[in-house]
Amino acid sequence: MKYTDDQIADIGEEIIKELKTVFDPEIPVDIYELGLVYDVQISDEGEVLVIMTLTSPNCPVAETLPVEVEEKVKAVENVKSAKVELTFEPTWTKEMMSEEAKFELGML
Repeated sequence: MKYTDDQIADIGEEIIKELKTVFDPEIPVDIYELGLVYDVQISDEGEVLVIMTLTSPNCPVAETLPVEVEEKVKAVENVKSAKVELTFEPTWTKEMMSEEAKFELGML
């Protein structure tokens, strides 16, 4: 089954809601607001690729965080499959955080 652009947009919104429930254990802000999610690609068949990074390459959750993200995305209705790809290009910096995240951390 192929999804329409509107359905894909709805899936994308649900994925973002789920990503906002995943937190970096060292920083009390969700990974989406932290700017760790670089891209979410959704095919018209419901296959999802999340391209994300970590706050540092030797982050203590490097093994578990991508798995948690993948599981949360797979749980979204109409997602057929999910894959998380880690990248360190570009390197994550504090400037990638949303205004909300900066506010939460007292950086504004």
